[in-house]
Amino acid sequence: MRNPKIDSYIDSAPEFAAPIIVHLRELAHRAFPKIEETIKWGMPHFEHKGLVFGIAAHKNYASVTFHKSNQLTDKHKIFNMVGKSEMGALGKIKTLDDLPSDEILMEYILESIEVNKKGVKPKVAKPASLKYEMDKDFQAGLEGNPGAMEHYQDFSVSNKNEYLEWICEAKTAATKEKRITQILEWISEGKPRNWKYMKKYQ
Repeated sequence: MRNPKIDSYIDSAPEFAAPIIVHLRELAHRAFPKIEETIKWGMPHFEHKGLVFGIAAHKNYASVTFHKSNQLTDKHKIFNMVGKSEMGALGKIKTLDDLPSDEILMEYILESIEVNKKGVKPKVAKPASLKYEMDKDFQAGLEGNPGAMEHYQDFSVSNKNEYLEWICEAKTAATKEKRITQILEWISEGKPRNWKYMKKYQ
């Protein structure tokens, strides 16, 4: 089923990114007609028995991230692994020519769905020196947004803890998802949790 929120995302995406998202969307449905569409962390995702892959439109490029990619064979070696997680990204996509072939992408989509059907859960390790556990949804959001991940990795431990604490304090799943979306936006701009109170941002 087509999600109108993804239509809205495409409409507001940069001109170069729209055809990339449209193409990947059609490819996902061609590969597996029962695939479902959703918005996670402010970005289009496709899922069946769990998340399969997500797309994010940035200012100058798009990113495509497969969840649980380290459980795939990756026989075509298309992934750039993100951090130490289970996710692999396809690099910076600026045109359709930057994508692997349709046949390869559909193969990976179907293999990802088979991995989801097995129900293997990713392990989320507690980063060294951090007071709070890394939230798996926040981890996924970071890894689906290479720009945010780059800034986050440069943050001090205290800055990381402040964001993790804010996530941990969320009372409901809806509140947590809203906070993660906001956090990813701020981190993409290199902003710490309390940036509003810092002179450099005033």
